[in-house]
Amino acid sequence: MRFRGMRCWVYLGAVLFAACNPSAAGFRIEGTQLLDANGNPFVMRGVNYPHVWYRGETAAALPAIAATGANAVRVVLSTGHKWPRSSGDDVTDVIRRCRDNRLVCVLEVHDSTGYPGNDAEHISNATNYWLSEDVRQALEGQQAYVIVNIANEPFGNGVPASTYVDDHIAAIQTLRANGVRHTLMVDAANWGQDWEGIMRDNAQTIFDADPQANTIFSVHMYQVYDSADAVQGYLQAFQDLGLALVVGEFAADHYGDEVAEAAILEYAEAFDVGYLGWSWSGNSSDLESLDIVVDFDPGRLSPWGETLINGPNGIAQTSVLATVYGDAPPPPSPATCTWTDGTVWPLCEVDVGGWGWENEQSCISESICPTPAP
Repeated sequence: MRFRGMRCWVYLGAVLFAACNPSAAGFRIEGTQLLDANGNPFVMRGVNYPHVWYRGETAAALPAIAATGANAVRVVLSTGHKWPRSSGDDVTDVIRRCRDNRLVCVLEVHDSTGYPGNDAEHISNATNYWLSEDVRQALEGQQAYVIVNIANEPFGNGVPASTYVDDHIAAIQTLRANGVRHTLMVDAANWGQDWEGIMRDNAQTIFDADPQANTIFSVHMYQVYDSADAVQGYLQAFQDLGLALVVGEFAADHYGDEVAEAAILEYAEAFDVGYLGWSWSGNSSDLESLDIVVDFDPGRLSPWGETLINGPNGIAQTSVLATVYGDAPPPPSPATCTWTDGTVWPLCEVDVGGWGWENEQSCISESICPTPAP
């Protein structure tokens, strides 16, 4: 049985699930396409946001990201292994803010990055995080707005293909057996860059192991993709496989090495492949060229940010809102104030005649702001 191109599945045993109702199923995969809950194709055009390291900036950052025209944001969370745990309440708040700003929310945990090195934890721990009671409650009913990226770059180099495949299959089937119905995102091997082709060559096997047939694959394009041919070849491979792919991270350079970012933008648009630029702001000094905006100030686009947002095939030119958010106009840019030292602060919603504290961050009352930013 088919419903608007969607596969219908029924779980027996611990979980009973019928996926023929799009409002219940939320996002789903059909061939190379990601479809939203209304059955319409959705192509991600957005950025990565480092929430776990900059929680105090989130309230102002997500409206600013939406104001660029972005239709999606990939949000960094933590299981608690390497950074403070992102609680269910925290996840609920992130999802609410994404929805308030009409952004599709891709949630990922970063603690598995580069396993077995990098003090990383195994993908099974990331799986357990998604199944923890408070996080499951936060995810419940959010299938139309949230995609679960199981783990960021969960395997580094030197990992056998069989390990990558078997451990991802185990993660997917554990999540499904425990009632997680969201579209799942799988990151590539080799720190996300898949230079050995492990994800590409085994994507069909992993996809077929998902009983809901609702998995999208994610490649992170950095210096491995330094030519148009490398970019086109990888994206073409997934078109030929008939599987859905997103460029989950990319930038204009990486540790000083060039990336073919113009080709990524061009071929992603040509193939209707989603992309999410890394990252909004706050990168370490050796990666500060990857900041899309400088010092979390949406009025100060970096050269990379200018390309990603306003360049040919960039976000402003190509982003289309998920139809679950309707046709309402985008929310206004957050009101800010430029202080006397040049720093930019959010304006307080309630004017207290001085400095205030709202949305878990400092704010300035409009009455004492010397030079409100336009």
